[in-house]
Amino acid sequence: MTELLTERSGRVVAARKLTRRAGRDAAGLFLAEGRQAVVEALADPAGVREVLATEAAAMAHHDLLAATTVPVRLVTEKAAAALSETVTPQGLVAVCELRDVPAQTLASAPPRLSVALAELADPGNAGTVLRTADACGAGAVVFGAGSADPYGGKAVRSSAGSLFHVDVVRGAPLETLLPSLRTAGVTVLAADGGGEASLDQLGPQLAGPVLWLFGNEARGVPVELAALADARVRIPMRGRAESLNLAAAAAICLYTTQLAQR
Repeated sequence: MTELLTERSGRVVAARKLTRRAGRDAAGLFLAEGRQAVVEALADPAGVREVLATEAAAMAHHDLLAATTVPVRLVTEKAAAALSETVTPQGLVAVCELRDVPAQTLASAPPRLSVALAELADPGNAGTVLRTADACGAGAVVFGAGSADPYGGKAVRSSAGSLFHVDVVRGAPLETLLPSLRTAGVTVLAADGGGEASLDQLGPQLAGPVLWLFGNEARGVPVELAALADARVRIPMRGRAESLNLAAAAAICLYTTQLAQR
């Protein structure tokens, strides 16, 4: 009988360190929990070190785990709980390599559509923007210095697997990256509720390549970064709502751009 790894086992202790950003950065690894995340991770098995699963999860996902060459190790329920940041652990976790792409690669080969996040605080929003960017065909999401870590548990869950579909840039110095992108022919648009341009009137500016810049949930895009954009863009609102939350605004801007680029 295969011996179950406990919460004190070396592999589990090492994996548990990945629930903290410092641990992820030191090891170059992160955790992807749940079937959807593990499915997307295993689509590129070279980037997965191992899968940790409870006996119940291994039985429930036998089809998935039997088809992979990645090592699968059984753990106790208590060990699985130690690796999870949710109230109800799913008992299935992949240990994956960080997927960071150097910022300079964007300037050398800009995607048709990309996103930059300046001081984004909420990891749930980080994952949601990743998912939305993926759905709208974006090639990269840039997390500027001071933004939430897209490899944190909440962000990975919120991305619903999209973290594995787009290039991720972390800690990018946006004050130098944005001018480089503009020099490379990218139109940089800063989402701003008080912007001088209206989203529904941009037309040719959305044809691409385009990078959308979104800011902090409470403070918006920093003034010094907004000044580096080709335009500050507002979303016209016909109702009485004061504003849109960041995730909703990102969805509208990216979807509108996707339609223009089609």
